[in-house]
Amino acid sequence: MSTTETTQQGPPVADEAFDIGSTDDSLERMVELFGAHGDIYRVYVPARKSYTYVVHHPDDVKRILVSNHRNYTKGIGLDRVKILLGNGIMTSEGEFWRRQRMMLQPMFHRRVITGFAEVIGAANDALLERWSELARRGEPINLTDEMSELTLGIVLKAIFGRDLERMSAELGGNPFEVVTKEQARNLQFAYKFRSLTRLVAALIARRRDSGEEHFDYVAMLMSARDKDTGAAMGERELIDEIMTLVVAGHETTASGLNWTWYLLSQHPQIEAKLHAELDASPVAALNAPSLAEVEQLLYTRQVIDEALRLYPPGWLLSRRTIEPDVLSGYQIPAGTNVLLPLYLLHRHPRYWSDPDAFVPERFATDNEAERPRFAYMPFAAGPRHCIGETFALYEMLVHMQRVGRAFRLVHVPREPFALEAQINLRTRHPVYMRLERR
Repeated sequence: MSTTETTQQGPPVADEAFDIGSTDDSLERMVELFGAHGDIYRVYVPARKSYTYVVHHPDDVKRILVSNHRNYTKGIGLDRVKILLGNGIMTSEGEFWRRQRMMLQPMFHRRVITGFAEVIGAANDALLERWSELARRGEPINLTDEMSELTLGIVLKAIFGRDLERMSAELGGNPFEVVTKEQARNLQFAYKFRSLTRLVAALIARRRDSGEEHFDYVAMLMSARDKDTGAAMGERELIDEIMTLVVAGHETTASGLNWTWYLLSQHPQIEAKLHAELDASPVAALNAPSLAEVEQLLYTRQVIDEALRLYPPGWLLSRRTIEPDVLSGYQIPAGTNVLLPLYLLHRHPRYWSDPDAFVPERFATDNEAERPRFAYMPFAAGPRHCIGETFALYEMLVHMQRVGRAFRLVHVPREPFALEAQINLRTRHPVYMRLERR
């Protein structure tokens, strides 16, 4: 079939065939394809002997994720993620997913999230104490590793509570540190990570035997009940949801903070405006502000939103049609893989002026009407939007509030700046910073 014939029957066809979305250079090639073909095109994938469609229009995004979401399942890449996370809320489908989502949703209510204020505050206190000594000695920090370790520590404490210290003491170290120590997300990592399920199973059994009360996500998951049957989760379901929270609750937040500090270091006027807000706000002086209190830092939130626009950690969403659909006027066959590259959606020149520039004021309330609702969604959208969105934003706001009052972070260039677009969008090389006391 010729390119001309296929173009007449559907959206434009890329003049190259490759496993789009799965290769190391997918993002780079998708930038070029978007420039050449616009809001919708398709790429032939030889390994699957089928076309993958790529969409960038907010109306199509809304249809896929919201108005016709029941016609879509998770798409390419799901098998790799399932090896790592099992059948948790991020990978499950259908009625089982809906049941699990309903059981988990109350655990991410604003009131519950604010209950972790002391956990988040204490983690940042420890960070500030260590950074103060490094600043005194003039030693630069590996910001990328620091953000990964900070966010992992917070999410582990929120999940396991006081049992985290007990497990670490028994094993001579944090058993989950493999998440930060090993950057590759390959089969070897998946094997090491899944081996930790034995520890989680033992913890669940111990809690059932002891009857002790805890305030953490393990306790909430164990107490959750199906609203129709009253049934609790089985052990495998519990373990898969816990393992999903460990990974999903850490990596995107760490990446978001890494990008936020890097962008601030490149834009001193924006950095100064952020510091001015933190210096003037009584909220910024609180050790453990509530969610409502930290949300008063409006410009700080705009800075975070703009960093997530430019570098959304989950840069690519993948879906597959169940029945045929219509996107941008084109018929999409059943069983078709469809990609939604948030990185490009967030930089779409039709909806964002000077789209590659770092301009936090875009997210001021007066400017929000300038763009469609589905032109920005770093945590996805619709029924399958990230359940931990509010927790992640709370964590990021508290961190910026605490650290921004104490330090200015100055970029120390080492390797050339480059993107790594795999499961998450990360800097290819660690970002180093010098700490300046404010």
